Amino acid sequence: MEVILKKNVDKLGYKDDVVVVKPGYGRNFLIPQGYAVLATASAKKAHEEVMKQKAHKESKILAEAEELAAKLAEVKVVISTKVGENGKIFGSVNTVQLAEALKAAGYEIDRKSLKIKDEPIKEVGVFEAEANLHKGVKPVFKFEVVGE
Repeated sequence: MEVILKKNVDKLGYKDDVVVVKPGYGRNFLIPQGYAVLATASAKKAHEEVMKQKAHKESKILAEAEELAAKLAEVKVVISTKVGENGKIFGSVNTVQLAEALKAAGYEIDRKSLKIKDEPIKEVGVFEAEANLHKGVKPVFKFEVVGE
């Protein structure tokens, strides 16, 4: 079954991709949840027209994403949290705190597009995260967790 994705779906594809999925997955999950539409002949034709118009805008967005990726490689993000004895922190550091720290540093990145490599983080130190900015633009950057 072919579907046209309306939103990014992890481990399946990005928005506006035409993908082949099993019929049950498409009928019972993707289409009812609004993640995809059935790829009929007329839907494919309309999709091609939309993609032609979107190509110019897409190149501009890609350039902005690559520029942001270059800046992220150089940024120093510090997350301060309460620390107990032995350098262990109370709770854990997650993408919400990382997104807030990036926002404070001047980078507006949605928390849903951030992935922390060694989750859960329960101690102070330097860790890596990945930001999914665009198709193929996934910069890895370092951040530091320090005690208050």
